[in-house]
Amino acid sequence: MLPPSNSRHARLPTVIDMHWIWKKYADTSLILRVTIALVAGVAVGLVGSEAVVGWLSPLGDLLLRLLTFLIVPIVLFTLMVGINQSREGSVGRVGRKVFVYYLASSALAIMVGLAVATLFNPGSGMTLDDSASFSVPENPGLVDVLLNIVPGNILQAFVDLNMLGIIFTALVFGVALLKLRESGSERQAAIGERLYEVLEALNEVTLKVMAGVLHYVPIGVFAIVASTVSRQGMGTLLSLGDMVLVLYVALGMQLLLYCGAMRLFGVRLGAFFREARTPMATAFATQSSSGTLPLTINAAHRLGIPKTIYGFSLPLGATLNMDGAAIRIAISAVFAANVIGAPLDFMSMVQIVLIGTLVSVGTAGVPGAGIIMIATVFAQVGLPIETVALLTAIDALVGMGCTALNVTGDLVGTSIIARSEGRKLAEQPAQETTCGAES
Repeated sequence: MLPPSNSRHARLPTVIDMHWIWKKYADTSLILRVTIALVAGVAVGLVGSEAVVGWLSPLGDLLLRLLTFLIVPIVLFTLMVGINQSREGSVGRVGRKVFVYYLASSALAIMVGLAVATLFNPGSGMTLDDSASFSVPENPGLVDVLLNIVPGNILQAFVDLNMLGIIFTALVFGVALLKLRESGSERQAAIGERLYEVLEALNEVTLKVMAGVLHYVPIGVFAIVASTVSRQGMGTLLSLGDMVLVLYVALGMQLLLYCGAMRLFGVRLGAFFREARTPMATAFATQSSSGTLPLTINAAHRLGIPKTIYGFSLPLGATLNMDGAAIRIAISAVFAANVIGAPLDFMSMVQIVLIGTLVSVGTAGVPGAGIIMIATVFAQVGLPIETVALLTAIDALVGMGCTALNVTGDLVGTSIIARSEGRKLAEQPAQETTCGAES
């Protein structure tokens, strides 16, 4: 029998090996780990048994829970700290730019979708199954969405993950804290400074927690992709392949337009995509813009964008700005029109652009938002709601690409606005230049 000391030494290499494996994993770039997870997930989803995929599903659910767990603190603290790093006037100016960008990009996305779909005509030759039916979720309408911005109960807004309510709360208390710090009263200013220091500390703690969650992202992505591919299968992809292909061509066109706009404003594309690819890949796998928000904010931080900008634009964009969903509306409309043999005329296309842009805001943040948007536009332009039942068969496949573009559009807009704010700051006296916007 070996002495205790020898036994202890015999176990030592195993401990060292595990430490070495973890170190290699942690030192590997996140995007490489996520890319490997995506490829491996597709492979396992295609060849794995239901039992294997069922075993993996909880790992994917855990990632979604971890990301959702971070949403409230990261939005609340980032936005409040960001407001207090700026002047009151700049908050309003940035807000106006964000809203104009989001409306313009949504309208442009619908026009791109219509142009590409008109060129390729998805759905031509298909017929509508008379037995197909679909229950359309209730559209809350623009008025209700605007009212929900002001939560009746602050805690309930956090519990329900009412993103607009959380943003409103952070804005109100952030501006109030800024006024307190700039108060003429020495006592109030001192209280404000102490509270701001606490918020800064909480924000840094939240970023530390997020750094830990990032290590789990590849594992969760692998599990989610494997489960999604297994459920959808190749049969579904092949049966409606032309619709899926046209949609991804349109998403690619929109991405090229993003690149042109960023070049116009001086955003370095290499640096942008180096940081944006992780939230893009995660959004592709999880199909959740809000769930990916912690990673999107991390990317903006690494790009050097000021908190005063990304703290407001990204949480709002995750709720309101859905360029991928807008493209999906346009292509789905052309698809439905071709299925019933009644191609869209010019006036119908104009209607789709106008209605689709407004609907993309009016259905923000509600379950099944993509389906609600499509059904609402179909009802307005006289397309059969029954065709939505066909489109639900490829919901996950198109949802992946659309969500990835949603997140990309938010980051693109944030980078462009940061560059415009950077130039404005450069025109001011040197002592007033508090933050740059190098991307």
